[in-house]
Amino acid sequence: MNDTLIIENERLEIQLLLEAIYLKYGHDFRSYAFTHTKRRLEHRRSIEGFKNFSEMQHRVIYDEAFFNSLLLDLSINVTEMFRDPWFYKRIRDVVLPHLKTYPYAKVWHAGCSAGQEVYSMCILLEEEGMDDRVQVYATDFNELILQKAKDGIYPMDLVRDYTANYQKAGGLRSFSDYYSADYDNVIMKRSLKDHVLFSSHNLVTDGVFGEMNVIFCRNVLIYFNKELQNRVLQLFWDSLCPGGFLCLGSKESLRFSSVADKFDVVSEREKIYRKKRSPSTL
Repeated sequence: MNDTLIIENERLEIQLLLEAIYLKYGHDFRSYAFTHTKRRLEHRRSIEGFKNFSEMQHRVIYDEAFFNSLLLDLSINVTEMFRDPWFYKRIRDVVLPHLKTYPYAKVWHAGCSAGQEVYSMCILLEEEGMDDRVQVYATDFNELILQKAKDGIYPMDLVRDYTANYQKAGGLRSFSDYYSADYDNVIMKRSLKDHVLFSSHNLVTDGVFGEMNVIFCRNVLIYFNKELQNRVLQLFWDSLCPGGFLCLGSKESLRFSSVADKFDVVSEREKIYRKKRSPSTL
């Protein structure tokens, strides 16, 4: 069997596996970037010792525990507190002053993963005296990861990096003010969650999520194909109030997207955009 045929057969096996996941469990990875999906599936195949992806398909259909392991593999869980500190400094300097003009504002962290960026934002809101005026929504499709976000418990060995990020982001206090230590972990201060609603939401299959003043979705779109990226970006536009901010990851951009002309660029380096107010641009 030549290499081309092997590659074609492997792609077909992966497509059938993803179709089985969607039909059996309702999680849709069919529009994720193929290279990323294949890499994550190969990781699980190697661990389990499967000869091919067809064997994985059979296991997925009949073993929900195995599916849950695979779901963690396919989830996007790479994040940290105050990731890209310059981004959070820009949020503090540009976005939060705008939010202060509202008596009440809503912020959505879409694809919040294990919650590190949610707590980062909550710390900024507290330091700016805005925590009582902002409702934060933190969503993810993976219930196991969402529970980790709710718990707010992180390994102690990561705190040094988190602390350095916080300081570079212009933190006004000691980072240790926001957590308590518990052996090998830290637990984020309970009050940070007072105005956070953790909820299940799937960007691939679910619809508009309220009318937000700010949407964070950082380093998620890079795992989607172009068609899905445009669908999700349209979802964000529909979910933002006029003049609302969209914050993407450092490797993402609205440039060349289907909604590029519906946003103004606030800060290209930090990938912060603002929904245009004028009806003529819609």
